[in-house]
This record gives sequence, C-alpha cells and structure tokens, in this order.
Amino acid sequence: MTAFDPELAEALKDLPSGPPLSAESLAGMRQAMAEMNLSCAEAIGDRDLVWEDREVPGTDVVVTVVKPRDARGAPGFYNIHGGGMVLDNRFADLPRMVAMVEEFGFVAVTVDYRLAPEHSHPAPLEDCYAGLTWMVENAAELGFDPARLIVGGGSAGGGLSAGIALLARDRGGPALAGQLLLCPMIDSRNDSPSTMEFAERGVWGREANEFGWRSLLNGQTSPYAVPSTAEDLTGLPPAFIEVGAAEIFRDEDVDYARRLWQAGVPTELHVWAGAYHGFDRFAPDSEVARAARATRASWLRRTIGRA
Repeated sequence: MTAFDPELAEALKDLPSGPPLSAESLAGMRQAMAEMNLSCAEAIGDRDLVWEDREVPGTDVVVTVVKPRDARGAPGFYNIHGGGMVLDNRFADLPRMVAMVEEFGFVAVTVDYRLAPEHSHPAPLEDCYAGLTWMVENAAELGFDPARLIVGGGSAGGGLSAGIALLARDRGGPALAGQLLLCPMIDSRNDSPSTMEFAERGVWGREANEFGWRSLLNGQTSPYAVPSTAEDLTGLPPAFIEVGAAEIFRDEDVDYARRLWQAGVPTELHVWAGAYHGFDRFAPDSEVARAARATRASWLRRTIGRA
C-alpha cells in the first residue's frame, strides 16, 4: 500500500473531521468552506495589486479580477476553483492566485460557477466558458495579452479547465496558451486502481467522488464534462498535469497525459511521491509542496514566454 510522505501525513492529523459528503451535509460544508476562504483584501495584504468584482453581461456569472496596478500587455490567468463540482467559490484559490500575480505579473480572473446538484451539466461548464470569453473580449481594458492566456485550476477546477479547453477548440473560441491541470477530476468511472487503493484514505475518497460526479452529470454524459472520455485530443493547448502518487486521481490523470502525448499535445506530467489530493493546500510548507510550486513556476515561465 502506497505510503504518504511523512510531512504530509503529519499535516493530515491537524485537519478537522466532519461528516461524509452527502446531500444532507452539503449546505453545512459549503458554509464552512466559504468562511475559511480569505477575502481579496486579506489575500493581497500590502502587495501592490488591485482587485475588483465584475459581472459577465447576459449571465449570472460573477468574476473577480486581481492584477498589478499598472498591467499592460501582461500574461493572463483564468482560474477555476475546485470542490468536487459541488463545493466552494471563486475565493478558494486566492492565496495561490495572488502569489502567481505577484511573481509573473498575471492579470488573473477567478470565476464563480453554479454548483451541482442544483445545477447539473452543462451549467458549471457554460458558466466557466462565459467567464473565459468575457475575459478575452475585455483583454485591452484588463491590460493583458490574450495570446498569453492560461486556464487552470485544481481538482474539479482542473477538470473544468480541461473541459473548456476542449470546448474552446471545438467552438473556435479563445486560443489558449496553456492549461494548468492540478490533480484534475476528469474521469467519472471512479474505478481505477488508485481510486480503489485510496477509497478511504487522504482528503478526497471514492464515496465523495461518486457523489460529486453523480451530482454533476445527473444521468448525462459529455466529453466536456468528463474529459477522459473525449475521443479526439488533438489541437489542444500545451498542458501541465500534476497529481499525487497517493490519491484517487493518479491513474486517470497519468492516462490523460499519455493520451495528450499521443495526440501531439505538448504535455508535462508530474506525479509527486507520497502526496495526497490537495497536498499543497494542506501542507504548504512541506518539501514536496515547495518542489511542486517551483515546478509549476518553471512551466509557467516557459509557457508564457513562448506563447
């Protein structure tokens, strides 16, 4: 049985316990997670950055823009939060996103999308796509170069990022410079060897995963919702895929990277030994989390530099 990295295992001991994810526990878990998220003012602190909330015309989609005070011709980053398709909001990734804005000068946009099960597919995907197209249409006002735009997120956000990369290709939409897929949730079958091995270990298990997918799909199927089922992966933007070796998404993410390579898509894959789902959030000061951030930064520098 795959062991957790010692530093990461220690961090698991400090995580609060709660009820299993279910229809009954969902409202309470949403409220608890929302209360844990930082505000923009808290996340930015004394950095010389500005932020604002914007509404996407013709939709109920709200986004938050975080950028340098004098952004001109900057690279762009479009962030999609995780939460198993049923949890969290656009502020969840602010610490990571603010750090990226400060390091790379990104004009970053983070999107709120409607959550399942109240809003099943395609509502979350279409919300994310609407926010992406709004960002590109307003590139000049926001101060970024649309030719250097990366989409990304973790877990469900990684799955939705992969989905809108497919959707943008097929609709002739925004041309993306890259897709940053952090432990992406991309396969609804929920039956891989890693899913079985870590069914009840770590922070996201098989039962929660099944609830998330059932809530999103509601009996439907679509390669945009479940990117692992897409038959044609050609013509997609360069991809960075990161996953823990000790989490349920390991095998589906490794397989997706393999298929991207076979489709001719420049793809970088990193599987972190002993790492469970979301390790960089739960143990940000661990050696493996520091290594993961440095590796992402290297890919980002290379990607926005050559776009």
